[in-house]
Amino acid sequence: MSIDETSLSNGVLYTIVTNKSGKGKKGTIVAMVAGTKADKLISVLEKIPLKERNQVKEITLDMAGNMGLIARKCFSNATRVTDCFHVQKLATEALQEIRIKYRWEAIDQENEAIERVRKSNVNFESKTLPNGDTLKQLLARSRYFLYKSKSKWTPGQIERATLLFELYPDIQKGYNLTQELRGIFENTKDKIIGFAKLAKWHEKVNQSGFKSFNTISRTIMNHYQTILNYFDNRSTNASAESFNAKIKAFRSQFRGVRNVEFFLFRLTNIYA
Repeated sequence: MSIDETSLSNGVLYTIVTNKSGKGKKGTIVAMVAGTKADKLISVLEKIPLKERNQVKEITLDMAGNMGLIARKCFSNATRVTDCFHVQKLATEALQEIRIKYRWEAIDQENEAIERVRKSNVNFESKTLPNGDTLKQLLARSRYFLYKSKSKWTPGQIERATLLFELYPDIQKGYNLTQELRGIFENTKDKIIGFAKLAKWHEKVNQSGFKSFNTISRTIMNHYQTILNYFDNRSTNASAESFNAKIKAFRSQFRGVRNVEFFLFRLTNIYA
């Protein structure tokens, strides 16, 4: 099973419990409940007979406290698995935070330079780097390749990355941390080895001194049991994310959701 939330219209969230074996077809939707409040969701899911709920062996979810409570209360026999993509996403966001901090500094420096030149009645010219970017442009355009591994970089991105990492070693250090974390989940199949590799990664984070990465490290430590469960069957919430994308495509086909009840009726007829 998977549990996740999605927005149908105007930012209103619905929590969806899906059956992985449904493979996005008939029998995929187990429940769709308006909102994310744990007590409301638990009361709805408890309408499913206990005997059937006890047959659930594994449930994937994110690190939200309400999702964990729902899984514990309603599927007590199921092993809870924290989605590894949510963990990796946190690391990527921490890396982007470092890049954005330097970008704001570059914008401030450029503004100060413009103001100084203006007082001297001289035209301002931004300094360009060997690839044709200004410092401000380099930091803005680096956003996309930082999400990817080096093997997927284009020649232009390789040139930009070389310049970026030379000028900002902290960004390179943060990038290496994110890629190492991704590698742990992609290349490790044993829970004990995974635990050891995560412990080494925590040590590197502590040595880096990055506040945002230390926050992620603490988050992983607080959820380490359910995160390590990933290495048993390598289960993720990808099926739930894929189904959310299918709902959004269904919604866009009808140019939005005007009648929510009828839209839910259609979804349940097709996918429940």
